[in-house]
Amino acid sequence: MDVNLARTFLMVTETGSFIHAARKMNLTQSTVSARIKGLEDQLGKPLFARSKAGAELTAAGEQFQKHALALVRIWQRAQLEVGISDQHSDHLAVGAPSMFWDALLLDWFASLRADTPQIALSASTGLSTALMQRLLEGTLDLAVLYRPRQPRGLMIEHLFDEEIVLVTSVLTPQRRHASDYLFIDWGPDFQQDHAAAFPERANPAISLDLGSMALDYMLANPCSGYFPARLVRPHIAAGRLRLTKRARKFTYPVYAVYPEARNEEAYEPILDSLRQFVTKHT
Repeated sequence: MDVNLARTFLMVTETGSFIHAARKMNLTQSTVSARIKGLEDQLGKPLFARSKAGAELTAAGEQFQKHALALVRIWQRAQLEVGISDQHSDHLAVGAPSMFWDALLLDWFASLRADTPQIALSASTGLSTALMQRLLEGTLDLAVLYRPRQPRGLMIEHLFDEEIVLVTSVLTPQRRHASDYLFIDWGPDFQQDHAAAFPERANPAISLDLGSMALDYMLANPCSGYFPARLVRPHIAAGRLRLTKRARKFTYPVYAVYPEARNEEAYEPILDSLRQFVTKHT
């Protein structure tokens, strides 16, 4: 299948309009319509319900959307790897939620780059479900995730246990107000455990779905909240944050996920490097 057909389909899906898709892609509307018609002919199903209001995905279109994304990603990866083949012997694509890049995986990337300069590296962030899908597609080589499910074809290996602790930027012990509490979203498991442990904090004054970026807010404002211990450890040592004693802690296992069918000779040094790095830095 021509990857341009998949790209055009995704643009119509994004904009909800053949006209807007044509403008964004710098094409004529008739070209966009012809591409979608050709795609529908190949698949034998209508992908969009057309109306004066625009274009909405049909049930078949919703099913095809994930495959179109996979086609485009695989093509982009092929272009990247062919393009770098004269400078690098291999390419490693790693995905993880944003919280794992700060104070961990970016530092591992630097170490891996120093040890194996012949390998090109790329990093992605996203939700666990999307990263797992990309592993199955073959557009990611490795992911680091909390409690992933294990679909056929993927290996899951425990790396370390993430401890999430309560810290405060109020450096002298004093009575805290509910308005000082900062809720940071560390994923569905934490949301569920936090709600069970602190029902009185069901509606916090400040809630941030920003992961590790919320640390900047805490360092600039007097408040308290839960953070992974590895993120706040340097700030506690420097006296910028204080660990709240006797507060409940939450612990979640972290796993490396990678294809079951893989080149052992190429993968094992990379996995060993990751294992050694997290052992030393967590």
